[in-house]
Amino acid sequence: MPSHTIELIAAALFAVALAHTFAAKQLERLSHRFPRHAGLFHLLGEVEVVFGFWAIVLVFSMAAVGGSNQALAYAESRQYTEPLFVFVVMVIAASRPILHAVMASVDMIARRLPLRTSLASAWLGLAGVPILGSLITEPAAMTIAALMLAPQVFRSEVPERIKYLALGVLFVNVSIGGTLTSFAAPPVLMVASAWQWDSMFMLTHFGWKAALAVVFNASLATFLLRTHLQDAPVKPNHKPDPAAQMPPLVIAVHLAFLAAVVVLAHHPVAFLGLFLMFLGFVQAYERHQNPLIVKEALLVAFFLAGLVVLGGLQQWWLQPIVSSMPPRVLFFGATALTAVTDNAALTYLGSLIAGISDEAKYSLVAGAVAGGGLTVIANAPNPAGVALLKRGFADESVGAGGLLLGAIVPTVVAMAALMLL
Repeated sequence: MPSHTIELIAAALFAVALAHTFAAKQLERLSHRFPRHAGLFHLLGEVEVVFGFWAIVLVFSMAAVGGSNQALAYAESRQYTEPLFVFVVMVIAASRPILHAVMASVDMIARRLPLRTSLASAWLGLAGVPILGSLITEPAAMTIAALMLAPQVFRSEVPERIKYLALGVLFVNVSIGGTLTSFAAPPVLMVASAWQWDSMFMLTHFGWKAALAVVFNASLATFLLRTHLQDAPVKPNHKPDPAAQMPPLVIAVHLAFLAAVVVLAHHPVAFLGLFLMFLGFVQAYERHQNPLIVKEALLVAFFLAGLVVLGGLQQWWLQPIVSSMPPRVLFFGATALTAVTDNAALTYLGSLIAGISDEAKYSLVAGAVAGGGLTVIANAPNPAGVALLKRGFADESVGAGGLLLGAIVPTVVAMAALMLL
């Protein structure tokens, strides 16, 4: 067991890392003001690097205080399945055949809705894909939605405040949109087995309420975006490029890999083996592929792994706070605490509390998923969204303050749906 000194060091470094996430945009700006040190400031300004960097500092601090054996034992005792899964599912979900299939489906549905195609497409990206996350998992939904929305919503021509609102809506909707089943949302996954919550329970107690909030949030954001969205111009006599055609069999194989990885999400040896086979298939049919987003996925995995290492030593102060709150207070407390710690870690700590009431269980999970869009660290898929969308913001970085402000309204909507309906 770690000493109290190490726990205090870990808590201090966690606070520093949290402050670092809010200062990342300012550090990115310093890279332009001081070009001699631009590389260092750019590295420290990458939100995805923050928790991994301070996790390394923690391990070195543990080695200095308790010895290298203790530091290595702690690092090796952590469970890295979620970072590995997010890495794999991001790369596969963002592959060209998957995106081709999703984009074609969205375009087909958008043209049949009684809205401008651009409005319908944006609405589907903010509402339909997050709800689809209940089947394909939240990280996959975040990846697909971000790549869909990036060229349409997250452009330099769109005002920053509107983009932050759209980002907040996307993050909140992905967080609550995965609650229609018991396996797609990380905070639900942490308690489903311990509390015997199956998909029918999630659908009847959480899912329908979350779906209503998702639709409302997406509709609000789409309404505010309406003047900034443009339909793609129709080219006369345009003939499709044969090289752009996607063989149905290639799409089917990619979808099969994605489905298999989702089914085996708790078995890293199995889904990593499938991932290696996927890479081989991509290489064999390279003409139907775009470059895989390996760099972005690795950065996200590094972020989440750092959160696992740092978060593993926060139980000593988090669990007493969670266990001391009555259900109604717990709901608001969980929403607030989610802003400063991963919501899956928060619900996991709740699952360890003996004799917790059913009302308290609901309040804890409802608050955790409602607050999942407030910060980058609040929900596991959020770093993936930041990695894929940050180029659409000023200085090519997402400000923690801007995200917090943009997520307040959709978070309040989610809270109201989960507590009042």
